Amino acid sequence: MPGLLSSPVCLTVIWVLSFSLCPASAQIWTNEVSGVQYGRLESNVTLACGTSPVRTPVEWRLNLSSPLPRHRVASDGALVLLHVDQSAQGNYSCYDNRGLLLHSIKLRLGYPPGLLSVSCRVPNHTHVRCSWQESVKTFLPAEYLATYKGSSHEWRPCVVDAALHHCDITQPAFWQTTHFLRITESNPLGTIHTTYQMRLHELLKPDPPESVMVLGEDGFPTRLNVSWSYPSSWPTHTAFPLVFQIRYRPLGSMHWSQVKSNESPFVIFDALAGHHHQVQVRAQDEVNSDSQWSEWSPQFVARPWAAYTTPEPTVEFPSEVLFPEYTFPDNTKPETSTAKSHIPTGEDEGNLGLVIVLVLFFVIFTTVLSLILIMWARQRRRDHVTKQELTSMVKMKSLPI
Repeated sequence: MPGLLSSPVCLTVIWVLSFSLCPASAQIWTNEVSGVQYGRLESNVTLACGTSPVRTPVEWRLNLSSPLPRHRVASDGALVLLHVDQSAQGNYSCYDNRGLLLHSIKLRLGYPPGLLSVSCRVPNHTHVRCSWQESVKTFLPAEYLATYKGSSHEWRPCVVDAALHHCDITQPAFWQTTHFLRITESNPLGTIHTTYQMRLHELLKPDPPESVMVLGEDGFPTRLNVSWSYPSSWPTHTAFPLVFQIRYRPLGSMHWSQVKSNESPFVIFDALAGHHHQVQVRAQDEVNSDSQWSEWSPQFVARPWAAYTTPEPTVEFPSEVLFPEYTFPDNTKPETSTAKSHIPTGEDEGNLGLVIVLVLFFVIFTTVLSLILIMWARQRRRDHVTKQELTSMVKMKSLPI
């Protein structure tokens, strides 16, 4: 008898019987999501209860215990979710009438992709970066494929960074007038192609000049010396030179003065003596007149030289005013003469104050004296008139009646 129980056939029968008598163990063993199904928001989504037809009644559950959204169960046991929204996402599972798990699936909802909004930036002749934004928020993972070509070339890959939604083109054919960029977006609900046409010579826009510095020149109260360097993203200075524009104005003024220069440094000859000035520089491709000007560099604030004998007060500027370095063109007319302004010393200011006090004292004294004399004269006149009236009355009383 012990030999019979230990035989392979007997052991197999015992294992099958124990497995069939423990449905809970089977349910735990198979209670895993078998896959992911994607559905479109605001539409009806059907979830099948496994791959084989189910003829017996089934029970559907969402996340094991959550209430189901609006739905109906088809005759084959499929669950039809009606006009779904984001709350209908989750893990769905169907069970037979004995509570055994038949099938489970994860539902994710979203939209198919739409056309992309594309823009390209060309900081120099060797690099193009194109970025895009979704016109439709899909709520689903997407894949991107980007290619480009010139008007007479084949399609070439544009290196994609899917996380940052941009792609890079190196060494584009600038001599070709028109280029095309094609971006393909795919998600589980669909695929769409977006084609963007670009003219690189018109999109060319250098980065702003760097290391801008503005300094006054000793002995010249109306001059500012501005220097700068090429942007680091524009490496080919000799082959593709830049032209620069400088603008400047006294601090607080509404109006800018502008000049151009091909080289750094540049001297401004008509700065307003004794005033702080705001200075900025920008750049453009010198050869390609269709290209764009760069953005202005950050503002640099400086004041021309001044022969002050007392310490200069500290001037505070807004936090957005930065202090880079600058230089200017040489087509500004040099000043023909320099007038040396007189800066009053502390002794001169003291003498001037004493003179003003003496003048004020004299004016006040003269005014008070004049008022006293006028009042005295009026009083004397009144006394004289009164005396005459009394004399006349005495004379009239002495006359015989």
